[in-house]
Amino acid sequence: MAAVTATDSSPPRRIAHLDMDAFYASVELLRYPQLQGLPVVIGGGRRACDSVLTTEGSGLPLHEIPLSAFPLLQGYTGRGVITTATYAARAFGVGSAMGLMKAARLCPQAILLPVDFDEYRRYSRRFKEIITDIAPVMEDRGVDEVYIDFTHVPGGQREGGRVLARLIQKSIFEKTGLTCSIGVAPNRLLAKMASEFNKPNGISIVYAEDLQTKIWPLHVRKINGIGPKAGEKLAALGVHTIGELAAQDPQWLMGHFGKSTGAWMHRVAWGRDDSPVVTESEPVSVSRETTFERDLHAVRDKAELSRIFTDLCQRVAQDLQRKGYVGRTIGIKLRYDDFRAVTRDQTIAEPTHDAATIRRVAGLCLKRVPLQRRIRLLGVRVASLVPVAPHSADSMPPGREQCSTLGLF
Repeated sequence: MAAVTATDSSPPRRIAHLDMDAFYASVELLRYPQLQGLPVVIGGGRRACDSVLTTEGSGLPLHEIPLSAFPLLQGYTGRGVITTATYAARAFGVGSAMGLMKAARLCPQAILLPVDFDEYRRYSRRFKEIITDIAPVMEDRGVDEVYIDFTHVPGGQREGGRVLARLIQKSIFEKTGLTCSIGVAPNRLLAKMASEFNKPNGISIVYAEDLQTKIWPLHVRKINGIGPKAGEKLAALGVHTIGELAAQDPQWLMGHFGKSTGAWMHRVAWGRDDSPVVTESEPVSVSRETTFERDLHAVRDKAELSRIFTDLCQRVAQDLQRKGYVGRTIGIKLRYDDFRAVTRDQTIAEPTHDAATIRRVAGLCLKRVPLQRRIRLLGVRVASLVPVAPHSADSMPPGREQCSTLGLF
């Protein structure tokens, strides 16, 4: 099986993986350009605006707030987790998914900013619109990354895709002020690895014949789909690089990892991936959840839990409306202070994207779970989704005033 499938009459397949550079942190630096070049971490509580910083800055415009007004990681206490960090902070060993308390020990002088998902989603939609105006076959893979099929786009074959990648990079930067890194290769598998070669603001081109020199020296964990456990097992078996994985007999891999996984490992180690760039896919569910800064009690912290619960329901409703879906199965997720998790759901007769309905049904689900222990995480989910016809959409989208706070919270 060849890594690239092409005929004499068709151009070679060129697939790009585009990854925005330190996306959340970069968006914050647009808001606070005075933090350029400094270690900055994004994490902790969500916010809708910068009211605290504005107060500290004596009402100055955000870009004029003095550095002394920004909170530092030093002395942080709590359970917050880093969402992302600037490259200056990463130089101290700080990275995504790290606890803020650990990060405070590594880089106490780093500036701490809370996340602003609404702003990140706005920029996410903007850079994706810029891409599809240039190259329409794009697969959305999250808020900050996409796959793009360059194969039949003007300029997509020039210099292996570098010319088109440069145009996309330039267009995104000019219209948003954000940088991105792009890898272009014969398939999605290799393109994703290539996009990591020259971060930040880099372009990397990989051809099929580059497999042994550019891909095989990489660690097996660079393969999208090989996680920590599989990586540890491979290491215990003496397999550390992708080249070492490619050298293994497929039957040996199947014996250790099962028929399906073993065959897949051998295939990807040889750079083989025929998966298409999928422009649209049906979501299975839409959900929102939040981990609290401190464990909350259903009775003593009822008002705070009610506010958070209502906000989650409203956010799920807004996500459904924006994506054009309604759902029939509404559920909740709780994680207690002992880390046990419980879920409950309920299916209703008519699908909905109404915040008040989601709040009411999710409240009924809450009545079916024990609430004696303190709660560290709360989530709301809507599943069994179907696209909503334009003429059947609710005439009045749910607003905050529509969401009742009845129920346990």
